Amino acid sequence: MVVMVSNNAGFDAGVLHGRYPGKIGHLQNPADFKTPRNNVFWAVDNGVFGAYQAGTEWSEEPFYRYLEKFHHFKPQWAVVPDSVGNRGLTISKWERHHKAVNSYVDGLAFAVQDGMKPKDVPSQASVVFVGGTTSWKWRNLKMWTENFPRVHVGRVNTYKLLWEAHDAGAESCDGTGWFRGGPERLKGLELYLSESTGAGRRQEMLL
Repeated sequence: MVVMVSNNAGFDAGVLHGRYPGKIGHLQNPADFKTPRNNVFWAVDNGVFGAYQAGTEWSEEPFYRYLEKFHHFKPQWAVVPDSVGNRGLTISKWERHHKAVNSYVDGLAFAVQDGMKPKDVPSQASVVFVGGTTSWKWRNLKMWTENFPRVHVGRVNTYKLLWEAHDAGAESCDGTGWFRGGPERLKGLELYLSESTGAGRRQEMLL
């Protein structure tokens, strides 16, 4: 499983890139407008969850501006605009945006939300991005990995959750907190990377 450390591209992230090739990636937030790194597994977020957390209205302009500027860096996929926890509005937004997003990238991620079932995933989606509310996401993760070959899990920021996503069969996950949660949180990421590449023995610990 690739751990996408969001927009973190500093020295510590670079060390992990070198130590664990192919295991660290980036989920780029268009609001930050950072240039993607070459030769790294990366994808484009749509910024919807960040606006939701901040209690502000999402704007499509930064998302499309980012795609326009950086699509030639060949992201694995981009998350088509969605609505946090809202099944109906997410489907409506997919219908409105997916063709436009597909004009920039080859891979489209559909963000599944509370109440959705596998039949709700559009045939054009390359990746199922498991979003929604926290409780619903983890209760239903196996439903998505059992039905789709490519599944990404959002908001994974602890050692325990890394292994939950890994054991469920996720292709990738993302987390914004690895380099701002103190040394203990970063230790959890490093421990997972070591164990999942066969360099260490899995620990029964919660970080």
